[in-house]
Amino acid sequence: MKRVGSFLGDWWRLVIPYFRSEDWRWAIPLLIGAIALTFTGVGLEVLFNQWNRRFYDALQNKNEAAFWHEILVFSILAAFFILNAISRGLVSPYLRLRWRRWLTGYYLKHWLDGRGYYRIELQRTIDNVDQRVAEDLNYLGQYTMQLLLGFLSAVATLFSFIFILWTLSGPLHLGIIGLDVNVPGYMAVAAIIYAVAGSFLANLVGRRLIPLNFMRQRYEANFRFGLVRVRENAEGIALYRGEPGERQALNERFSDIFRNGWQVLVTQLQLSFYQSGYAQLAIIFPYLVTAPRFFTGAITLGVMMQTASAFGQVQGALSFFVDNYTSLAELRAVMDRLKGLRAASAERPATAIEIEPKPGLSDVTVDDLTLALPTGQALLKHLTLPLKKGRSVLVEGTSGSGKSTLFRALAGIWPYGSGHVRIPENARVLFLPQKPYIPIGSLRDAVKYPDEQSTATDGEIAEALRAVQLGHLTDRLDEVTHWTNVLSGGEQQRLAAARAIVFKPEWLFMDEATASLDEAAEETVYDALRKRLPDTTMISIGHRPALRKWHDAQLELRREPGQVGTLVEVPA
Repeated sequence: MKRVGSFLGDWWRLVIPYFRSEDWRWAIPLLIGAIALTFTGVGLEVLFNQWNRRFYDALQNKNEAAFWHEILVFSILAAFFILNAISRGLVSPYLRLRWRRWLTGYYLKHWLDGRGYYRIELQRTIDNVDQRVAEDLNYLGQYTMQLLLGFLSAVATLFSFIFILWTLSGPLHLGIIGLDVNVPGYMAVAAIIYAVAGSFLANLVGRRLIPLNFMRQRYEANFRFGLVRVRENAEGIALYRGEPGERQALNERFSDIFRNGWQVLVTQLQLSFYQSGYAQLAIIFPYLVTAPRFFTGAITLGVMMQTASAFGQVQGALSFFVDNYTSLAELRAVMDRLKGLRAASAERPATAIEIEPKPGLSDVTVDDLTLALPTGQALLKHLTLPLKKGRSVLVEGTSGSGKSTLFRALAGIWPYGSGHVRIPENARVLFLPQKPYIPIGSLRDAVKYPDEQSTATDGEIAEALRAVQLGHLTDRLDEVTHWTNVLSGGEQQRLAAARAIVFKPEWLFMDEATASLDEAAEETVYDALRKRLPDTTMISIGHRPALRKWHDAQLELRREPGQVGTLVEVPA
């Protein structure tokens, strides 16, 4: 019972936000319509059940007029049944489609806001976010509507047919087992006992599907991610002749899918064997128990057929859990994955570095900054650093000393640490990482990124590209492609420099943003930045001594492995 309560509680928390959202004016009427159509379908089943009795009685009595009358009644009922089925095929899927659209926006907002996606990648708390957003959100609506409407249909069917079955089946005398007892409505009692026992056994057989389905989605997503990695890194793999290693890695990932698939297959086979036997026995059971009364003339053929039909409806309604166990297991796995995504996106570190825009401030100041790794190991403690406007600074240090972590802290994306970074209010600030991000789209948009409001003209963009030795691209501004796969690493860094020229920041932070360029190309880029951005203050992280001439001061981050680092100014 506790597990059922936990399941329903988790399901409610995942489902109810949509029906309280701004889309409720569509969501609630569509849900009510889907439920109404479900109940209408049950009502039609009741009418068909009553029709069964009249039709078979007409056949038994060789009443031709009654026979043709019932054929006409059947045609009318069938027309309404078809109309109901078509309506259900429209209303419920449309609700699921709108629901998925809202869920996707809702989860993307939580994933992207507050840089939850970045923390997830740093912490590796959950895997395959893309699969959870692309597939699990779809499955949540699909399984919810399937199971909710199925459950409501089962409840309505049970209450509609249990009275019919109770009335038709009559009493059962237990004298055959030595008891002078009459069981009223024995078919109704038998259907309840049959379904309850079946549900209990189905849970024993099928409960292994829940963890298996959870892992199946993980393995499938891991395999897809491996395929995407090969596509994204095709050139590097080809140059390294890395095909055998990639093939082995992909085969190993697929072996997880195969092994899990076999376990799912065996479990589903066992469940299917049980469900099939359960369903087949349910077909013949009502005829077996009504046959003695029929052959003694206590009931007519119509009553026998109506009883069998009613038993099937009651048994089917009570067997909802048995028939939908696989879907329930899938829904449980989907809910667990979505809970994990939501929790990981919403999680905030116990301490955080505050980025504070300050009115009237002209410099960037770092106060009492402490940086740590995700493991908790300290990199820097209580750092105070004034960065004066107009005074460009180069930060040097050995690999692993924490330079890039300091860069991320200044950008406000590093969650592990504490302290304050104060920047001038409304200042235009741009951060260029070592590996630039270039969105899929036109080259024009790639250069303007991330300034969606940029008013830069094509002439200004072309001039910026020529300034960083990318003049050969100026006639491709309208071309839409995956530029990360088109441009070399050095070209991508030069494009990022052109982006800075177009953006015209007041503060430009660069983390080894020219490391893929040779010294001549690096000098060209810094020269272009200096000439075209004379009012920009540059804070660079780099290794090459040649960078010093482009900066007014040098800081060195000194840190021994396992120790807390210090940042010291190096004399010119």
